Amino acid sequence: MSTAAAVILFAGVVLYATFGGADFGAGFWDLTAGGPEAGRRPRELIDGAIGPVWEANHVWLIFCLVVLWTSFPAGFAAIMTTLYVPLGLAALGIVLRGSGFAFRKAAVGLAGRQAAGAAFASSSVITPFFFGTVAGGIASGRVPAAGAGDAVRSWVNPTSFLGGTLAVVVCAYLAAVFLTAEARARSDDALEAWFRRRAFAAAGVAGGVALTGVFVLRADAGRLFDHLLGDGLPLLVVSGAAGLSAVVLIARGSLRGVRLLATAAVAAVVAGWGVAQYPYLLGTHVRIAEAAAPPATLAGIVAVFVAAAILVGPSLALLFWLQQQGRLETH
Repeated sequence: MSTAAAVILFAGVVLYATFGGADFGAGFWDLTAGGPEAGRRPRELIDGAIGPVWEANHVWLIFCLVVLWTSFPAGFAAIMTTLYVPLGLAALGIVLRGSGFAFRKAAVGLAGRQAAGAAFASSSVITPFFFGTVAGGIASGRVPAAGAGDAVRSWVNPTSFLGGTLAVVVCAYLAAVFLTAEARARSDDALEAWFRRRAFAAAGVAGGVALTGVFVLRADAGRLFDHLLGDGLPLLVVSGAAGLSAVVLIARGSLRGVRLLATAAVAAVVAGWGVAQYPYLLGTHVRIAEAAAPPATLAGIVAVFVAAAILVGPSLALLFWLQQQGRLETH
């Protein structure tokens, strides 16, 4: 049951990394789109693409928190009392991002809209970076079993910075692919070319960071490195193949299936981390079974997950289908 709960928890992590990651990456391109006039049309596309769904994607973050503290209370306490600085900064980024996205449409003056837009765009970069540092701190074993670990060195370290940087560039890649397809759906050739170039650039940077990360992990997180290149290697190969295939299709101008391939690339690399981490919840010192709640609690979590999948899954699928059909746009 503890393994089943861990799989459910990590499924939530993968879903948030993909659906939420595309939203965060859109904010990255909003930040780098240029001045008010130069970046007007890319920002309009970004608003139209993520406006109907960006809040719904935070369902997965709430899901992960609830499953973590319910299924693995000792691990939750250890993480929260050690990594509270990056987690607090990520939470602040989520709040600023949401308020900035809402207020930049409601603000009357240009200065107000620019300030709100800057808050949305910058926090879209800050938030995934700090979530990535949290993942790096957990994976490299810097969260002690008893909690209350070093509040600085637990996330200011090579593996955490690698995780933060990789999170930002992967989100940017995912969003660029999605927005290229969105521009094609709207028959906007200029914006399609604009985002296509950024998809190529983001893919190259993500690949470079991933290759550099091999050496970082070898020096700073030996067990994770060994298991990524062992048990997790097939998933890393799938990730690379899917990501490269998406780029090739974009280069050929054939966008059918590119969103699915880009999503698979991100999901596979995150799942590779989960496989490499198993059977530990924290580093190499707290096993999943050791940190798990009593079996009755875990059974309840599994039952609730099945019910939620039946209720929430179709609802979200309908939401995304309506958004892709352009049925949720405001006029």
